[in-house]
Amino acid sequence: MVQKKKENPYLERDFSWMYFNRRILQEATRPHVPLLERMTFLGIYSNNLDEFFRVRMASQSRIAECMDKTASREREHARKIIKQIGKLNARYVKEYSDAVHQVISELNKENICLLSDTDLTPEQLSFIQTYYKEQLSGSIVPIWFSAVKLLDCENDENIYLAVKVSRQHPKASSDYAFLELPVSVCGRFVRLPDQDGKSYLMYLDDVIRCSLPLVFEGLGYTDFEAYAFKFTRDAEMEIDNDLRTGMLQKISKGVKSRRRGEPLRFLYDSEMPKDLLKRLLKKLDLDSLDTVLESGRYQNHKDLMRFPDCGRKNLKYPAWPSILKKELDGPDSILHKIQEKDRFIHVPFHHFDSFIRVLQEAAVSKQVASIKITLYRLAKESKVVKALIGAARNGKKVTVVIELLARFDEASNIDWSKKMQDAGIKVIFGVEGLKVHSKITYIGMKTGRDIACISTGNFHEGNARMYTDCMLMTASSHLVKEVNTVFDFIERPYSPVKFKDLLVSPNDMKKKFLTLIDNEIKNKRNGKPAYIQIKVNHITDPDIVNKLYEASQAGVDVDLVVRGNCSLVTGIPGVSSHIRIHGIIDRYLEHSRIFIFADGGEEKVFIGSADWMPRNLDHRIEVIAPIYDPAIKGEMKRIVEYGLKDTLQGRIVDGKGGNEFWTSDEVTPFRSQEALYNYYAAVNEEE
Repeated sequence: MVQKKKENPYLERDFSWMYFNRRILQEATRPHVPLLERMTFLGIYSNNLDEFFRVRMASQSRIAECMDKTASREREHARKIIKQIGKLNARYVKEYSDAVHQVISELNKENICLLSDTDLTPEQLSFIQTYYKEQLSGSIVPIWFSAVKLLDCENDENIYLAVKVSRQHPKASSDYAFLELPVSVCGRFVRLPDQDGKSYLMYLDDVIRCSLPLVFEGLGYTDFEAYAFKFTRDAEMEIDNDLRTGMLQKISKGVKSRRRGEPLRFLYDSEMPKDLLKRLLKKLDLDSLDTVLESGRYQNHKDLMRFPDCGRKNLKYPAWPSILKKELDGPDSILHKIQEKDRFIHVPFHHFDSFIRVLQEAAVSKQVASIKITLYRLAKESKVVKALIGAARNGKKVTVVIELLARFDEASNIDWSKKMQDAGIKVIFGVEGLKVHSKITYIGMKTGRDIACISTGNFHEGNARMYTDCMLMTASSHLVKEVNTVFDFIERPYSPVKFKDLLVSPNDMKKKFLTLIDNEIKNKRNGKPAYIQIKVNHITDPDIVNKLYEASQAGVDVDLVVRGNCSLVTGIPGVSSHIRIHGIIDRYLEHSRIFIFADGGEEKVFIGSADWMPRNLDHRIEVIAPIYDPAIKGEMKRIVEYGLKDTLQGRIVDGKGGNEFWTSDEVTPFRSQEALYNYYAAVNEEE
């Protein structure tokens, strides 16, 4: 699985992603994780896997099927990846099924019982039949297999049952159909009446199985069987420009390549009879490169993320209410506070409302002349946008750069962009050929120093409740001026703009990062303090990977906290023996990007939006900013160091996929997110 690149080991991004997703699966098996949270992890794992096949494996399938003669190298490589991913997926399917069975079994011990269609008492069956007639009747329309040529109109995010119905009289015969479950009508789980202190739930799948005589009422069928199936379609190309020049275009021509929307992964209930399975496969038109796997009774486990808690809050994580920093609260102007000195928040530990207050005050203050902001993801009820609309109506010059191609949020982004334009806001819809992924805000003042906010995460209230992200609020003239210049750069992305303090891609970010690593190598050789401590989501850029190997070979200690994809392989003598990588999976999604370089004793600290991937460094507009305030430097360093100390939720990321836990001499395991929350709470009490 490890591909040689320039004599150095390089782990393919797709293999690394599978290892990462398995870490999520493993959280669902850990006894100290509350039961309902374990159920959520099972849902996250399933949802992640669907998206991975929908996008990443779709891209590999297109490459594998491209018959252009000059693409033979990429074609063979893609086929090897597909084969290996298939092996990993088959191995993890068993682990997943076992984990689901274990969690359901333990929930049963806690008096939350998940019933199947064969477990019902007469009273419960009567309840289900009544429920069908009152809530679901008319929402289910079976489609005969004989009536359709292909299953080419069905949405792969929906849930389907393949049904075999039979008559015994006057002559035995069978018919075959499929139907879509009306999850949008009632959710995936139906709660039955409680009995004797126990809560009872059913999959909607089983509710429908019980109701099949009503679904096919009047047609004379006497026997009914239903089996779940699931398929994942090709969603779009996402090759991240990491292929040689021209390859993307060759594949995009569609010469014997995969069509958008074709199924590429198919899972089915292993109990499905062969005659029904045969008909189903024929209607999906799968080929040899597609993944076909036997699975369990239930599919589309993403719904486990919304499993009903039945009022059992004790089976979820204890509440960690977001902390409203006292220094950013109170009646005094928050804009003046930022002008006094740099401030920071670390969500969701700190409350995102501090940033909302910045925008709201800017919208109303007569001292504010203009606001500029980049928006990548927008909440459906965005307080951020409401503040910006208010600012525009108050006569401020407001500019919003919005990315319409932010996956999963396209509809919300388009809706809000129309409302902003109607309010008189200048809306810039990204840059052709470049995603605008930076997280920056500029506030221009009529009097006093201008202000900038630079974040590692989206200005999105929902994300701020689930993602760990850091935000710098500053009036530092050098930084603020360059943040404003970034907006000019967005409007003229290929103009020759130089940045002294900020690292901006695709301008010069990668070059500056490589220089920073080179500087650590030079300092190590000269006997000066030299180390690298980084916290990012992904590291897959080959140049960065090779430069980190070079640093390790020079004796530079490289300590990394990497959540997801990581192409480095650690522990190789003479290559990577000085590299250690931690992967943390916990209640919050690790999302902040923090970069620390010893710099000979004059430590440099940066935060920003970019991961170390080709797409971030070469094909997106990203912003990384230096931290100058000593206190905030210390806070960023604390976040990274706590991550490196985590022995409860931290895993060894070594390129082999073992996902072993880090150990220490401490008797009590260290949990970085909990330690950070407790630290912030204590500091806030002292202020």
